[in-house]
Amino acid sequence: MPIDATLPYDDGNIFARILRGEIPARRVYEDDFALAFHDIAPQAPVHVLVIPKGRYVSWDDFASAASEAEIAGFVRAVATVARDLGLVPPGYRLLANVGGDGGQEVPHLHVHLFGGRSLGRMVAG
Repeated sequence: MPIDATLPYDDGNIFARILRGEIPARRVYEDDFALAFHDIAPQAPVHVLVIPKGRYVSWDDFASAASEAEIAGFVRAVATVARDLGLVPPGYRLLANVGGDGGQEVPHLHVHLFGGRSLGRMVAG
């Protein structure tokens, strides 16, 4: 169910629980700023989620409240994961759902990294 990205951070969300090690995840990358792991319901041959380690609900929350180091570290982590997975080239898609209209289901900022095949057009005209 889509969530309201303006709600306060919920420490009980599934990604917070993964960060604390309460729920297992197939991790592919971790540093001081981010954690990347395989999606449990992949939509492409490669489907990895990258999440910041801080308590941020959405891009808006992250952009307005995260430190410069957190922002730079998160963006670099996404790029590192894409390179490490061999997605640069041939190419990949990055997707962040924000809020109810955007289809965000977990109230913790995350980006989906899709690859491993041609993904076609993002939105049909």
